[in-house]
Amino acid sequence: MQQNLKRHLRWLEAGLYLGGVALLAVFFFLRFEGERQREAGIEAFQLAANSLVGQAQASDMRVALGNPESREVLEATVAAPDVGLWTEKRIREYEESLRVEADPPLAVMTIAKLGIQVPVYDGTDDFNLNRGVGRIEGTAMVSGEGNLGVAGHRDSFFRGLKDIAIGDAIDLLTMNGKEFYTVSSIEIVDPGDVWVLAPSETKTITLVTCYPFYYVGHAPKRYIVKATAEHSFAKN
Repeated sequence: MQQNLKRHLRWLEAGLYLGGVALLAVFFFLRFEGERQREAGIEAFQLAANSLVGQAQASDMRVALGNPESREVLEATVAAPDVGLWTEKRIREYEESLRVEADPPLAVMTIAKLGIQVPVYDGTDDFNLNRGVGRIEGTAMVSGEGNLGVAGHRDSFFRGLKDIAIGDAIDLLTMNGKEFYTVSSIEIVDPGDVWVLAPSETKTITLVTCYPFYYVGHAPKRYIVKATAEHSFAKN
């Protein structure tokens, strides 16, 4: 009896071990595939930027973006991100958003130090924030002068902002070229402190997400990252 029991326990132990190995293999495969698709998306956006800006001046950019072929190229930039730090809810909402046709992004934001590369959409409704981050209505336009407000979820695309520091670089790839920003301030404010989005004389990006990052429920504060433009490379 005891020998049979020990034999069954050994088989059970071996099965659990093999099952754990299989789960790890699946996890690393999904991480690798997500990274590959994300890099492909960023490359597609850059190709689109080089192509479209070569065809039209900035004043005609709206017409160029309406071209169906251009739209298809831009839509290809919405690729699977690295979701390792995301909550299950955000992963599920992101996957569901990909099944719906959407407008192309305005730009791609990169914070290399944090491993963040994310499409920037026009508006901060739930749909846009499930797919990427969004330009806050009433703030400066992408590639425009002034203060561009960009919002994102703390438990998905903007989770990595918890590790950002003053002096870090933020790049913004737009249809007019690539813009370079440097983080100038980080602060925590109340939700009603909308002065952080006030117009500015200097070209600025203000990133907004909820805080604390791992708070359960509706987070009571807002995490604000401001970055000032250094220079840009326009495409002629």
